[in-house]
Amino acid sequence: MDNPGAYSVFYEITAIISVAALVGLIGTLLRQPLVVSFIAVGILVGPVGLNLVTDYEQVELLASIGIALLLFVVGLRLDLHAVRTLGTVVLGAGVTQIAFIAIAGFFLARLLGFAAVPSLVIAIALVSSSTIIIVKLLSDKREIDALHGRLTVAISVLQDLMVILAMIGLSALAGAKGADNHLVTQMLLTAGRGVLFLAGVGVMMTVVLPRLLPHMARSTELLLLFAVAWALALAALAEVIGLSKEVGAFVAGLALGWSPYRETISARMVPLRDFLLLFFFIDLGLRLDLRLLGGQIGIGLLFALFLLAGKALTVMAVVGLMGYRKRTGFLTGIAMTPLSEFGLIFVGMALGQGHIGDEIVGLITVIALISIGMSTYMIIYSGQLYSRLSRLLTVFERRVPYREAGSGSVESLPQADVILFGLGTYGGAVAKHLLEHGRQVVGVDFDPQVLAAPPKEGLARVYGDGEDPELFDYLPLQRARWVMSALPGRDTNLTLLKAVRERGFDAKVVLSARSQYDARVLEQAGADLVLCPFADAAEQAADSLTEAMETLTREAPWPVDAREVRLRPGSAFAGQTIEELPLRAETGVSIIAISRAGRSYFDPGPDFRLDAGDRLVLLGEPENLERAVEYLERRQLSEPVQESQQFTVSELQVPEGSPWVSKTLAELNLRRTIGVTVIGIERGEQQITAPTAAEVIQAGDRVVLAGSRSAMETCEGACQPPR
Repeated sequence: MDNPGAYSVFYEITAIISVAALVGLIGTLLRQPLVVSFIAVGILVGPVGLNLVTDYEQVELLASIGIALLLFVVGLRLDLHAVRTLGTVVLGAGVTQIAFIAIAGFFLARLLGFAAVPSLVIAIALVSSSTIIIVKLLSDKREIDALHGRLTVAISVLQDLMVILAMIGLSALAGAKGADNHLVTQMLLTAGRGVLFLAGVGVMMTVVLPRLLPHMARSTELLLLFAVAWALALAALAEVIGLSKEVGAFVAGLALGWSPYRETISARMVPLRDFLLLFFFIDLGLRLDLRLLGGQIGIGLLFALFLLAGKALTVMAVVGLMGYRKRTGFLTGIAMTPLSEFGLIFVGMALGQGHIGDEIVGLITVIALISIGMSTYMIIYSGQLYSRLSRLLTVFERRVPYREAGSGSVESLPQADVILFGLGTYGGAVAKHLLEHGRQVVGVDFDPQVLAAPPKEGLARVYGDGEDPELFDYLPLQRARWVMSALPGRDTNLTLLKAVRERGFDAKVVLSARSQYDARVLEQAGADLVLCPFADAAEQAADSLTEAMETLTREAPWPVDAREVRLRPGSAFAGQTIEELPLRAETGVSIIAISRAGRSYFDPGPDFRLDAGDRLVLLGEPENLERAVEYLERRQLSEPVQESQQFTVSELQVPEGSPWVSKTLAELNLRRTIGVTVIGIERGEQQITAPTAAEVIQAGDRVVLAGSRSAMETCEGACQPPR
């Protein structure tokens, strides 16, 4: 071996990664966060465990790169607009929680005997909640887009920003250390260097990067390499001028966050970040002295309980005061419990600068482990916890907890035909078509951008979370014909179905499913109709790939001008024959082929009857084709609504002496003579469903008929005995 030391480092890193993979698998099977598993790996491979690591500097180097990339990605992904969308509640809850935890945490640490500087470090470290763990746990529960999920993430990002500002202050203190007590001067110098640093980055953002990035983006590998180099270069420069590499990496991310390559860089960077961040948590475990932890477990548990109570209570108080329900405040509050990685990074910086000792690092790590463990189970079982504590939480809810936004209110609608949960891409399109059909819709969503959309006649937008069972007490369920969920989560739909049924809602419930398995589960749970948006879209897409257009262009001896247009549901031309459709006379365009349900009909005859969903292949001049498409896309939306309002199902009792008595249904032929359909007969205790044409009508029969109201009146007169 030319360099035995290099091989030793290689073997150690290999051993660490192998142990991390094994322990991570065990932790995953036990439903524990990977952060806990990785810290356990550090303890396991360290001096108190297997003692596999001798070169701590290599692990620390990889950990430093991982921290830099973590902060780079945070800056890259930071969306200030997303923080602003939830408005004052994020700022109010975030600032209140930060202030309370910092002040109360400082005095609690002092009360427990810690000196002023360590107490301040502890207080700042406790402020931030783990965005990574919060996002992971809420994503696993598919609650990341729920109201409480969005609030939690937004508040967590705000807390991260506060800790980053504390890192800048800590860097300034480090620059002032040993400067003959000229602390203010050194801090001003550090601040000045920071301003120059930001100004330089600003020049790069506006002048250099816009010209450089397009060339780098010609190769995704080169773009990723540049992003890593940019992050590490600014991290190193920031450390040189007296700030910190963490601050430099964060600013590097902000500098690239404006670019159109932001998502590509982020997607490519995250796996590398996660791999290197592994060594940060392992490094924490390596530094733990278990001999010091024995006496700190009690104090760590006390601080963890303080975090749980303090963060939950402050969030519930502010969120409730601002008009949200107690459930939203509770779920947001308990999700804020896990101590942030930024707190651990901040403590590591304080240790490196000599402000604290190893025992403080050990204490914060114990608090992190306990808080992460508690929050994992509390978030997983948050629904059950809320059900048990709901009555006690009423104090955190205002008398009128729900705010309505948008173009109408529930009370303004004389009748809500459909209550629609979710007004996103899919739900918004459903609402649009329902409005076109003349339906009155109550849309429920928690996205402020959706609720702030321009008002639409017939649509009332209600602010709320579909997973909140108490929301249904405020909705006009008894005035609605349908309740529809455009939300994709299976558990969300089951919760919605249960809440609707428990309130005695007898009309139809329509749910959405991601998969056929979810659809079967929802059907078995009692849903009247289950929609599969992805499957339906896939089926329609496959149906669109017909052979008609391809065959036409292949067989024609010269280029042809052809267009394909679909007859949408409600088309004015559905049910007409080609002969009845004056398309050629109106536009000069011919129908050369029709695709229906995967089949193609070429050169259809004049008696070919069109159906909704047919795809018509049109042949003609380009300008005529445009006119033909516009002509065929005309729709009649008022007639279906009017017909549905005229249609009825009712019972008609056949009296003694009726001319119907002793006649078969075939002889009566009510469908042809009057325009009604017999769908059932009730004879005493016997119910005859789908009666045959040979069924004989008897006196006293209750005949169930379906048809228009006018036809029902005619039927009632025809059934009476002659005078």
